[in-house]
Amino acid sequence: MSELILSAVTKGMYTTVQDSGRWGYQGNGMPVSGAVDLQSFKCGNILVGNDENDAALEITLAGPELFVEDGEGIAAVSGADAVFFVNGNYHRAWHAVKIQKGDILTFGTPKCGCRYYLCFSGGIDVPLVMGSRSTYSRAGVGGLEGRAIKKGDRIVCGTPRSLWKKCEGFSCPEELQPAISLFDDIRVVPGPQEDLFTPEGVETFYSSEYIITNNADRMGYRLQGPEIRHVKGADILSDAIPAGAVQVPGHGMPIVMLTERQTTGGYTKIGVICSRDIAALAQRLPGQKVRFKRISLEEAILLAREDRFKLQELRRALAAYRTRPQTIRGRENENSIPTKKSGSYILRIDGESFSVSWEEL
Repeated sequence: MSELILSAVTKGMYTTVQDSGRWGYQGNGMPVSGAVDLQSFKCGNILVGNDENDAALEITLAGPELFVEDGEGIAAVSGADAVFFVNGNYHRAWHAVKIQKGDILTFGTPKCGCRYYLCFSGGIDVPLVMGSRSTYSRAGVGGLEGRAIKKGDRIVCGTPRSLWKKCEGFSCPEELQPAISLFDDIRVVPGPQEDLFTPEGVETFYSSEYIITNNADRMGYRLQGPEIRHVKGADILSDAIPAGAVQVPGHGMPIVMLTERQTTGGYTKIGVICSRDIAALAQRLPGQKVRFKRISLEEAILLAREDRFKLQELRRALAAYRTRPQTIRGRENENSIPTKKSGSYILRIDGESFSVSWEEL
């Protein structure tokens, strides 16, 4: 078995190498970057047997055409409901597919959502920059030369983990897939400068409908709608900007900060979108509508815990799939003696659950 090597026949609309982000350097002015829809990205990695933080391709709308130059492995698409083809044969998203030398991978435009992830067993092997392989194109950092994929690029994958072959055919259960809705309210935790807005301004924010403008990318989404009024002014002493922060400058229009946000800013923040709904907003396109809903910090934490639990459940489902009884001539071999060549189990330590797989070499 050799690691996967692919080449880009076409570049697609906007495709970058991303992992879970470049954490620990915001104090030095370096944005986190990483996958915008983190839950979908992590699910995709689990489907192909990777660590959930391994690097993958984040694809926006129209995907590239990729040719497998060498090797074999498992691929899966997660996130927006993109149409995925191998040699012209349709494969649904959230499903692990074997690919090998000579295969051609193509994509159709998603019907719902705009960002999806192409994960390969072994992850994408590009140099680590500040502990991350994520692309931050504004500074030319990470990924492939700090930029989006272009025609002729070679994409080299790392060595896959043991039991990678047993991922083939595995599908993410529907109840564990992050739901993508273009109409649900985006949930917001109030603050940290909500008191600097008038009561009418706060009411306007939560009761109005906003439109995503053309100024929408991985850094942030500018919205257009009813004006949100301040008590005095919009300027504050610059402070840290978390993911999902909703800034409101002097013009009264909200700006939602995403994964490539600047590390600090001097505009008032009326609230912060919960982690689950950062992804929900980032799956929407310019021209689509947004409404906001106030929730408590405790509710936001509960949603984050639910997402973490779903990742654990997906790992358990994969472990069960990889150790399922094998078939012989199309029939389940119910009387066979289980092999001792490989296996997996769930290890629980201090309330945490870990999926452990092993293989005799």
